[in-house]
Amino acid sequence: MTVASKTVSDVIHSHLGVLTRAEKQLAESLLDNYPVSGLGSITTIAENAGVSTPTVVRMVQKLGFKGYPDFQAHLHQEVEATISNPIAKHDRWAQNAPGTHILNRFADAIMGNLRQTLTDLDTATFDSVAALLSDRKRGLYFVGGRITGALAEYFFTHMQVIRPATTLLSSNSSSWPQYALNMNAGDILIIFDIRRYEQEMVSLATAARTRGAEIVVFTDQWGSPAAKLARHAFRVRIEAPSAWDSSVVTLFIVEALIEAVQNSTWDETKERMKTLEGLFEQTRLFRKPGLGGQD
Repeated sequence: MTVASKTVSDVIHSHLGVLTRAEKQLAESLLDNYPVSGLGSITTIAENAGVSTPTVVRMVQKLGFKGYPDFQAHLHQEVEATISNPIAKHDRWAQNAPGTHILNRFADAIMGNLRQTLTDLDTATFDSVAALLSDRKRGLYFVGGRITGALAEYFFTHMQVIRPATTLLSSNSSSWPQYALNMNAGDILIIFDIRRYEQEMVSLATAARTRGAEIVVFTDQWGSPAAKLARHAFRVRIEAPSAWDSSVVTLFIVEALIEAVQNSTWDETKERMKTLEGLFEQTRLFRKPGLGGQD
């Protein structure tokens, strides 16, 4: 088995069914405060989990690692990847960049991201999220970070047309408690948070859960800390030959969800669209074809 394309967390989850009782106890201990829980010495990890050090050795080998040092090296690589800044990302890609055109390199990376994301994505999760977003009894709240805020706004703009009770949170995190105050039990908070995760997202998710809201998180393969509080999380591949992470696959899932919700509530959505088109016409927001030059 190769672990290169998966996080250590993914590997642990995929092997839970074949672990012994002591190994499952160790696995649960590692996942409780992942990845920090796996960064200590083998003795410390064994003591924290209440198992023996031979149990640690046996489990990491069962997961497909050569030994504990190999297991921990993968964890360190994950931690390094999640905190990489744009300059470090650019330098890492530039060192190994092939001589092909940037368009080809980008296309290869994005298609690989899409294939891997779809392989890992559970369609039942997608359908469940689509059903939640289609439920008009639930209010929807959207929020993103410094870069992903654009994705949150894009999602919100479409959902605002499809259904009522949609809210885009301000980029000013100091105002988020007021939004949480308006959340009711069963409302949905949709969070976008990728690596270099924004600390306030966990506080917001915690506050929303206290209010009875359900959390849906769009994150990367390593997983935002906010994802631990989520009912559903989309873990999307984001690597690209660039100083910046790619949002292409995240946008792909967002647009697929938009269509799923729109299709499931088409009669109501169509009426809203007709009304909206009438409002556009009243405000003359869009110019009609053939009317150029007329006042």
